Amino acid sequence: MTYAGYDLVVVGSGFFGLTVAERAAAELNKRVLVLDRRSHIGGNAYSEPEPETGIEVHRYGAHLFHTSNERVWEYVNRFTSFTNYQHRVFARFDGQVYPFPLNLGLINQFFGKAHTPDEARALIAEQAGEFDSKDAKNLEEKAISLIGRPLYEAFVKGYTAKQWQTDPTKLDPAIITRLPVRYTFNNRYFNDTFEGLPVDGYTAWLEKMADHPNIDVRLDVDYFDVREEIPAGTPTVYTGPLDRYFDYAEGELGWRTLDFETEVLRDTGDFQGTSVMNYNDADVPFTRIHEFRHFHPERDYPTDKTVIVREYSRFAESGDEPYYPINTSDDRGRLQRYRDLARKETANAGVLFGGRLGTYKYLDMHMAIGSALTMFENRLRPYFAEGRALSGTESED
Repeated sequence: MTYAGYDLVVVGSGFFGLTVAERAAAELNKRVLVLDRRSHIGGNAYSEPEPETGIEVHRYGAHLFHTSNERVWEYVNRFTSFTNYQHRVFARFDGQVYPFPLNLGLINQFFGKAHTPDEARALIAEQAGEFDSKDAKNLEEKAISLIGRPLYEAFVKGYTAKQWQTDPTKLDPAIITRLPVRYTFNNRYFNDTFEGLPVDGYTAWLEKMADHPNIDVRLDVDYFDVREEIPAGTPTVYTGPLDRYFDYAEGELGWRTLDFETEVLRDTGDFQGTSVMNYNDADVPFTRIHEFRHFHPERDYPTDKTVIVREYSRFAESGDEPYYPINTSDDRGRLQRYRDLARKETANAGVLFGGRLGTYKYLDMHMAIGSALTMFENRLRPYFAEGRALSGTESED
């Protein structure tokens, strides 16, 4: 196997990596090699049919596409059409199911009384007066200052404790910068202009992005096992963990990870009546249940079987799949030192760092795609077309 003869190497076949690869191949006619240590394309966005039922399951947790970025929307529609799916979440607490996020329907149901929007605002303002938001010492005080104690204890306290495996009184208030409350009955989860799910699924979308004669994708290949075989000076876009690239020279960055428990139910065609149900009670060990048939109600799925996936959250240990940056003060210090190393690596070795893992930022799919388009326009196109240095400045998208 040879790694020579390529104009660009991309490490990772998630949305960031494939966007960069597709643009370089299609726009600049460059030969691109994409490496991925996994056995499939697409990173965490990978989806596959559950064998028994044929129901499409997102292996690494539910992925919902939404954006208000017209440039990103135009770009992604080159590779897939989208359904009209709009994400709506419900929350279980103390034997009841509530619409979520916090809205007028939830407030009325929880407090057992019909409130006008103005009455609901006054009620929440009164209950939130227990703490001043700017003086909050921890997550609990911050949340109460935003939504009041009753709603906090029902819908935030237990869920947050499970998510972070930490008492909310010991968590930084910055984790919750805001808790939106809608004083209408609107329970659409996202407010973006564009929303939907790829008609043929995420894997089909991702495979179409990679389906270009100038792109070679090699799976089950760890970049660090073959790095020395890549000709020196080959520009590289690295989307793996930033600390791993530098062999953890500044210590490991902290992440949260997710565990998934998949179950095929054979006695019903509909377990919960919606795609995602949050479980807010502290004594329920998982945070939510996904029922994937509801992401694609237009499909002809079996009526006597369904697939549910329970999601558990915990601190990531070495070897776990990283999902969400923890971003403690120690992490931020390490990150700054890694960024300094990354800038030097870009200047000296032609390696650019991008994506969720490569920047230690949580990026929704549309954000990863937008950031990759920005890298291509601001770094890679000038490098290939004009001979500029890769170490130029790049604005965030």
